[in-house]
Amino acid sequence: MHIFTLPYVLWLLPAVVSASPLRSLETRQNDNDPVDSPYSIPQDSSSPLRAAGVSTKQKDFTYGPGIGGGPFSPAGPLGIAAIKRDSAIYQKEGGNQLQLTQAENASAAAAVDQYNGLKTLDDYVKLYDGQWERSTSPSGVSPGLLTNYTDDLLFSMERLSFNPYAVRRLTPEEDLPFTVDDEIVRKVSGQPLAELHSSSRLFYIDHREQDKLTRATGGKYSAACDALFYISEAPDKFLPLSIRAKNTDNDGLVYTPRDSPEDWLLAKIMFNCADFFMSQIHHLAHTHFVAEILFQAAIRTLSDDHPVLALLSRIMYGTFGIRPAGATNLFSPGAAIDRYFGYTGASAVQWGAELYASGFAGSIQSNYFLTNLRKRGLIDSPSGPALPRFPFYEDALPLYNATQTFFAAFVGSYYSDPSTITADIELQAWLVEAKGPAQAIDVPDISTPADLVDLLTHIAHLSTSAHHSVNLNQLITSNGVLPFHPTAIYKPVPTQKGITDVASYLPPLSKCLGFLTVGANFARPLLVDSNRSMVHMFDDDVMLSRMNQVTRDANGAFMKDLQARSSEVRARDFDQDGLAQGMPFLWKALDPETIPWSLSI
Repeated sequence: MHIFTLPYVLWLLPAVVSASPLRSLETRQNDNDPVDSPYSIPQDSSSPLRAAGVSTKQKDFTYGPGIGGGPFSPAGPLGIAAIKRDSAIYQKEGGNQLQLTQAENASAAAAVDQYNGLKTLDDYVKLYDGQWERSTSPSGVSPGLLTNYTDDLLFSMERLSFNPYAVRRLTPEEDLPFTVDDEIVRKVSGQPLAELHSSSRLFYIDHREQDKLTRATGGKYSAACDALFYISEAPDKFLPLSIRAKNTDNDGLVYTPRDSPEDWLLAKIMFNCADFFMSQIHHLAHTHFVAEILFQAAIRTLSDDHPVLALLSRIMYGTFGIRPAGATNLFSPGAAIDRYFGYTGASAVQWGAELYASGFAGSIQSNYFLTNLRKRGLIDSPSGPALPRFPFYEDALPLYNATQTFFAAFVGSYYSDPSTITADIELQAWLVEAKGPAQAIDVPDISTPADLVDLLTHIAHLSTSAHHSVNLNQLITSNGVLPFHPTAIYKPVPTQKGITDVASYLPPLSKCLGFLTVGANFARPLLVDSNRSMVHMFDDDVMLSRMNQVTRDANGAFMKDLQARSSEVRARDFDQDGLAQGMPFLWKALDPETIPWSLSI
């Protein structure tokens, strides 16, 4: 019996892991400057060692090549120490999960007879029968994904839940990306294509850029797909209109719901391969890269006594341990990307760097939560109807608002007006550092308390809702669930329609169990309902003891709000039409008692 495991980096560090912010980057040599003194902004501090501590960090915490591509990673004596410290955190939490994964992998491998050789689509559903229950807890595999995956509404609503970063509304001024026979469009939507376009009811996802990536070997394939979606009339629903799947012979076949059930299902599966790959590489650039480079700039410019750095250190707990682990376990030759996806790990690294550098994933201001959704026409669109339901927005917004409310209280308690913001030389140096030496993209100016609130809220959003909606538990509970979400297909992309056996395109058992193990290793069920859940994002006794009373009170209100929100999410169920949030599957990814408050995965 073969056990399919994902190797972990072993740093062999005798570290004690604590959820408290680590404040050891500065050198302290004066007993009159104790580490437990209240946090302060520089204009309120009389410590002669404050500037010296920052100077030490600027000398010893430097920028080095991005580990696994992308922006800089920490370097210098203090930078390397930070990577080792955070790698120990990753090793501890990941090692605890690995024990669960190994046991569940062994159980799944021993149950090979129940899978019937994976001859049919139903056989793939059996991969989850009595298996992977601990790694998928508390929600289990999202109810509905194993039973309703042929439903077009399920396919389309996945674009608005566990990968909400690819879809955008087409404006009437834009050219259509590809043509679809108008008679077919009328049969599918009840309207001509031109009318859907002119009324701003069309939406588009473009994964054709993946065609430039280096293809994987070993009989794995992926199609560089793009797709059109639309909002129907009476009743309003967000539905798929067509999928174009590029093959080796031409620009690709155009599929619609009017094709045979087998052809259309395969088209959706091929699109899911491309969408899943995009979501994982984009998430790396959009969340890890952006948050890390801002944090590095903050470490180099803010005193360890600065309250802003204290909160950033809390939110960025363990984050510098992720890229080294990813470089080894995911992107190196023969690692997970090479083994399970249709493209190589090396090309994934390059593409992630491009997504970051282009600003699509790497921009800061233009990718603020609400700004980004407006930019893509998903909320507050000046034309066309509103999306009937938008589960990601519906679930992320309460968390974003609670976080913003906390930061508004925190910032207001330390900065009474704009003049106190501009007078904070460390805070202003952070922005100069981010724009300059750190080479961060689209960095905002911070001239008012509201500006600082927006930036801090964005960093917290990247570390929670933005990341955990597409990664973390999602790989084993939602966006990696078979048979509808394989990481690659195992026959060449069709050059003509008329396939009759969709299951023959799906991964063999060894690949299924292998990637289920990868997905389980990303999950963190052991953090559910613990002090590592998002409810406790600011709930650190050591840190709060050095904050002011306003901030401590704001943390209490934040925890109360998120506990109430968790109860709402956990009570969610299907309605009388078999839908939850307008979807034929039940999605609870952003339960704040389930997701952690950091990027340490």
